[in-house]
Amino acid sequence: MKILGIDPGSIRCGYGLIRLQNRGMQYITSGTISPAQSRPVHERLRYIYEAITGIIRTHDPDHIVVEKIFFAKSVRAAISLGYARAVVLLAAASEGINLQERSALEVKKSVVGYGKAEKQQVEKMVRLLLNLKGELSPDSADALALALCYANAIKFNNALNNGNS
Repeated sequence: MKILGIDPGSIRCGYGLIRLQNRGMQYITSGTISPAQSRPVHERLRYIYEAITGIIRTHDPDHIVVEKIFFAKSVRAAISLGYARAVVLLAAASEGINLQERSALEVKKSVVGYGKAEKQQVEKMVRLLLNLKGELSPDSADALALALCYANAIKFNNALNNGNS
């Protein structure tokens, strides 16, 4: 099963794809979608939409996980984040992919074990859990953490269901 995590943003949109297998989780790919900041918002959103649908069509994920909005620095930032989230939701719906949402608190608790973990702690655990070396942008790390959080939920639910059989 392939899970695509997306950390939405209209300037930098992180993505991370993992495979959930019997023996654990495997890293497939990750990156950052970065439209030109000088472009109007509608063009940046189209760029993000086309990039996400391209990733979906290339890698055929079973699930997409996106971060819920929890706060923003300003009303303007919240609106911009809302636009980017909407593009992700639209891409998932238009490609027929199951979409899940997770809060930052849920992700941090699932990946690090502490809901108020710092970004550096999340990135470190993502690297450990996926045995990653080399560069990893903060946006990619957040996206991979979303995918890991959902994978952990699936594993937990499967363990519960197998225990009740």
